[in-house]
Amino acid sequence: MSLSELSKAYTPTDVEPLWYQRWIDAGCFHADEKSSAPAFSIVMPPPNVTGVLTLGHVLNNTLQDILARRARQTGHEVLWLPGTDHAGIATQTVVERQLRKEEKKTRHDLGRTAFLEKVWEWKKKHGGIILEQLQRLGCSCDWKRERFTMDEAYSKKVQETFIDLHQKGMIYRGKRMVNWCPVSRTALSDEEVIPKKQKGILYHYKLEIIEQPGTWLEIATTRPETIMADVALAVNPNDPRYAPLIGKHVHRPLGPLAEIPVIGDEAVEMTFGTGILKVTPAHDKVDYEIGLRHQLPIIDVMNPDGTLNEFAGEEFAGLDRFEARMKAGERLRELGLLVKEEPYENNVGFSERADVPIEPRLSEQWFLRYPKTKEARAAVQQHLVRFFPDRWEKVYDHWLEHIQDWCISRQLWWGHQIPAWHSADRSEIKVQLESPGEGWIQDPDVLDTWFSSWLWAHETMDEVTRKKFYPTSVLVTGPDIIFFWVARMIMAGLEYTYALPFRDVYFTGIIRDKQGRKMSKSLGNSPNPLDLIATYGADGLRFGMMRIAPTGQDIRFDEQQIVEGRNFANKVWNAARFREMQGTCSPHPNLAEHELPDIAITLLSQFETMHGALKKAYAEYRFQEIAGLLYDFFWGDYCDWFIEAAKPTLAASQQFKLQVEVEESEKQKERFALLSTMDVVLAGFLHLLHPLMPHITEELWERLGFKEKSGFAERADFLLYAQPPQEKLLAHLSPEKIESAKNSTLALYSAIHAARNLRSECKINAKQAVDFLITPKDEITSWSPDQLEIFSALARGKNVTISHEAPPKESASVITDLGTITIPLAGLIDPVAEKNRLTIEIKNVEAELLKVRTKLNNPAFVEKVPAAILQEHREREVRWQERLESLQAMLGKLYSVLN
Repeated sequence: MSLSELSKAYTPTDVEPLWYQRWIDAGCFHADEKSSAPAFSIVMPPPNVTGVLTLGHVLNNTLQDILARRARQTGHEVLWLPGTDHAGIATQTVVERQLRKEEKKTRHDLGRTAFLEKVWEWKKKHGGIILEQLQRLGCSCDWKRERFTMDEAYSKKVQETFIDLHQKGMIYRGKRMVNWCPVSRTALSDEEVIPKKQKGILYHYKLEIIEQPGTWLEIATTRPETIMADVALAVNPNDPRYAPLIGKHVHRPLGPLAEIPVIGDEAVEMTFGTGILKVTPAHDKVDYEIGLRHQLPIIDVMNPDGTLNEFAGEEFAGLDRFEARMKAGERLRELGLLVKEEPYENNVGFSERADVPIEPRLSEQWFLRYPKTKEARAAVQQHLVRFFPDRWEKVYDHWLEHIQDWCISRQLWWGHQIPAWHSADRSEIKVQLESPGEGWIQDPDVLDTWFSSWLWAHETMDEVTRKKFYPTSVLVTGPDIIFFWVARMIMAGLEYTYALPFRDVYFTGIIRDKQGRKMSKSLGNSPNPLDLIATYGADGLRFGMMRIAPTGQDIRFDEQQIVEGRNFANKVWNAARFREMQGTCSPHPNLAEHELPDIAITLLSQFETMHGALKKAYAEYRFQEIAGLLYDFFWGDYCDWFIEAAKPTLAASQQFKLQVEVEESEKQKERFALLSTMDVVLAGFLHLLHPLMPHITEELWERLGFKEKSGFAERADFLLYAQPPQEKLLAHLSPEKIESAKNSTLALYSAIHAARNLRSECKINAKQAVDFLITPKDEITSWSPDQLEIFSALARGKNVTISHEAPPKESASVITDLGTITIPLAGLIDPVAEKNRLTIEIKNVEAELLKVRTKLNNPAFVEKVPAAILQEHREREVRWQERLESLQAMLGKLYSVLN
């Protein structure tokens, strides 16, 4: 029996916190490594310890929670392992900023040990915020297994991995050109550099050949601030314009005076720019390679913070690189060497974290030759690891085909300090956990954050847990970290567990605003998920997000969809309340005991169809389709049609509720059949909806009485662990009976729909009851009293009459599979006034259609406007055309009345 009457309105704040605490108290989320049930496991992509909940987190973790809850309901022992990433650059930046603000100090003022103590204090205070926020969302993680990439045991394993790979010859130390972030003052891997289109200036300047006065060479560069580090000019030896000048010299025009040679190198593109390349080995990767081939000197004119140093000359030393660029251009002009300046757009690499242009910089770093690259590539090619959507397979394969060594050292303090020790004179390096002894100094660098994260899938588990739950079932992540994390985890899994770390990878889309822009605080287009939860409930947010999340595509966020999620929760609540008003629910109704009416058989068949489609959608991670199937079935098939069609019978049989001794009438039998159908479908639907909207479904499961036992002694008492609904609800009926009932019901629903449209076209008030005349299609087709009753109720009929006479002159008709439906219009509308109104509206619509078609037929408009605006105009054309056709049809029917 239900505990108490359901309130008229659903209030998420009264329900969601209560159920989450109940799940926690009962240990519902804890994975039992000793269970004999089949395992299902997911490791959470660890959010940065600096993070707070974003819509991206909402999307990613809702998807994971849906999969985890679904797996529990299908009999699996589920481990969803949560945790956070120490986020080296981000965390150190936050704490350094706080230190400057509150104490007016830098980390160097404190020293490494004291600064790291400050970071740990910050982590203790703020590091768990995002995980607490995920609990507000309803995430069913095994919180007892929460991990952190700087946990003592995990950190030790990271360092042991470094030592192991060094011993295998896969980690080495070398001086190479790296990507340098002047803000974070650390090296970055290629994957941490984001190319961005930038508008700048291409400076053309000229230099005179020393040995041939009067012979000038024109060079083009976007970076005149590095001219002071130039050590040569390079031309292609096959270029007839410049080949005779190879071996000659020019004066370097800026910085310390020097003669630099003209050299020949086939790497120079003859058709690019002027065909002459200024060679700056310390500040360009291509130039560095040319410098090595020609044994050129290396002059580094830039400090780690992006300012120029003393090697740039007194005139430029201390200037920021961009200030130096402007000054260098001005100086070339003053010297009479500047030929011209022209606008230029090119791709510039930006630091992903600091969002500033990186500097190619020669630096001594630690590098890793990736292990198991061939095996990792084959794993995806052979679909041993499956990508959803599969288009990401090509991106993954291309990266592995052209993979380069990974720069794994970072010039930071917060992170896993590299287990390498330098002798006092730095002549010797030993790689080991503990200090070799007095006089040895540990390498000050730390490892790239991703070097710890690539072990996440297996090193977050102890041996017993790993035996049960590894390899994991699926990884849910964004495609932006396919190289940072997914590929590297596959390689690490193959290297250290001899197994692939997961079977499937589902790539989410990127959430954008309605204009297609990425969400960001600076644009003010990124709503706070906690505000959305407070307004619409966690279940409303979850369901709304799923409805706008097409598989692997970017998502256009629209808060109206979250409103729809809240509205759907209200719809489910009100439908449950309607059932409660009819009397006590049965947790195990026996449908075979009843003579089911056609509308009940149809609904049960529709539920079976939806359930089957749902299983297929889950198998292929089509979450938007899952949400759509549930929404369409419940709102449409169940509420709009079945419940409304059942109401006449339920209302007619109410009179028997107060009689103690009565002979059960046919209506009462039908009532019980309908209520049993409602109980089967409602209970089954709550089960299927639970992974998407866990709180409200658990509440209604208990309140409606589908949960037989009182209390929650064990996790099996929760809907979270309830067995799935039957797949064959109509096994006791013949296929012919089912098909006949469906055909009859759907034809009736179609006739009702046509009658409603006819009312609308005739501008009859939706609340006004009208007379209907029904002419059956033929002698075989007949309308039963039940059908007439349902039709009258759903089409707002006053008198519904079967008629074989010709319809009156002033009437409107529509043909359906069950016959012709006619509304006598005398006294309902003024045909002449309605004709005039339609004629005016048609002219207005034709004018709007002409406007939009004029634009779409204009090549200048089509070629220049953004794709989103073009698509909006095309959709507008379709809408106006459909409206015009509808109005013309209405006018045509009106002419038949007038004539």
